[in-house]
Amino acid sequence: MAPEPPLLTMSGITKSFPGVRALDGVDLQVQAGEVHCLLGQNGAGKSTLIKVLAGAHQPDGGEIRWRGEPTALRSPLAAMRLGIATIYQELDLVEGLSVAENVHLGHEPTTAGFVVRGRAAKASTAALLKRLGHAEIDPGRPVGDLSAAQQQIVSMARALSHEVRLIVMDEPSAALDPDEVDNLFRIVGDLTADGVAVVYISHRLEEIRRIGDRVTVLKDGRAVAGGLPAKTTPTRDIVALMTGRNVEYVFPERPAEQAASEPVLTVRGLTRRGEFAPLDLDLRPGEIVGLAGLVGSGRSEILETIYGARRPTAGQVTVQGRVLRPGSVRAAVRAGLGLAPEERKAQALLMLESVTRNVSVSSMSRFSRGGWLDRGAEREAARAASPRAVAPPRPAVRPRAHPLRRQPAESGPPPAGCCAATASCCSTSRRAASTSRAPSCTR
Repeated sequence: MAPEPPLLTMSGITKSFPGVRALDGVDLQVQAGEVHCLLGQNGAGKSTLIKVLAGAHQPDGGEIRWRGEPTALRSPLAAMRLGIATIYQELDLVEGLSVAENVHLGHEPTTAGFVVRGRAAKASTAALLKRLGHAEIDPGRPVGDLSAAQQQIVSMARALSHEVRLIVMDEPSAALDPDEVDNLFRIVGDLTADGVAVVYISHRLEEIRRIGDRVTVLKDGRAVAGGLPAKTTPTRDIVALMTGRNVEYVFPERPAEQAASEPVLTVRGLTRRGEFAPLDLDLRPGEIVGLAGLVGSGRSEILETIYGARRPTAGQVTVQGRVLRPGSVRAAVRAGLGLAPEERKAQALLMLESVTRNVSVSSMSRFSRGGWLDRGAEREAARAASPRAVAPPRPAVRPRAHPLRRQPAESGPPPAGCCAATASCCSTSRRAASTSRAPSCTR
């Protein structure tokens, strides 16, 4: 008797965008009932590969087989009809619709050809939410009123509302606390026990060890390893495959004289009523401070308050001896602070503008002369600031000056990190080492 073919086989998949070869002959094979982990650094091609699998991108070359038969996934609807569901890291929910309407979007329950929007949809949504361990979410509530973690649960419920045979999870634990991650793994275990395959993408190797069966590693658009055993492959081997370097060279030695230097950032008694208690923090040149806590513990609120996006109830922020005006992003930017926020699309990027404009918008006054914008200087500064960008900043037709479109400094993303001048950084972790609700700083 011939062996059962793999549920999914992708062979030699290629995909190019202007100036970038995102996928360069990628192979991926997934068996029914397994958790296949897809690893790689940012820009390795993971998101592009799963969008090809979801029917959102059409490959330039290669072959896709489903249960041994060649197939063409020409649209997301075609993928869903085969039984392929995708949960994206960037959630694709409609905030103005209810939870139930989002869960059944595209396959609404009908009677005699008419869409039924009442009790049936809400009842089936409630059953899915209960299966996911979140019966407290109201199916009739607008999705825009939910937290990021709750929206992630709704996205999972929508994927499970189909007759799925393969489900792709792109960083599904990113917005979840440890208890919710345990619940997620329980759900994944139930799915695989029913023969459903899971393609699981995560940067957290401890999750891969815990839940994965096999691993495929991508680097620079190529599959550099496939079918590795998830639980026994040494971590140093996985890191070397992902980065192209041995693990001891990934994190260089830290300079020993940091502790003796003067703090570049000093926070004293910073607090916002109802969000976080008074906080003291010192950050020295070249230092990385980790801010850890559970979802809702106040980590993002602390960084936004330091940056001036929120006005503190009390406290003081000092950069290189200069006291910043409370609640002023403009003052923070002028002092050399930058913020890479949690929600990049909603809070950081101008999606309809070029890479050049996104890089320069927080410091546009540097490129203006007498109310006119020097596009050439702006473009060159953007190139210098983003040497590792996937695509180069979009060039102008010809270098010339244009009238300045006045935009406040707080309207766009300044350089990532806490202080660009001293290469110091303050960052948050979505998961805490303890169950305390209060955030904590670690070095």
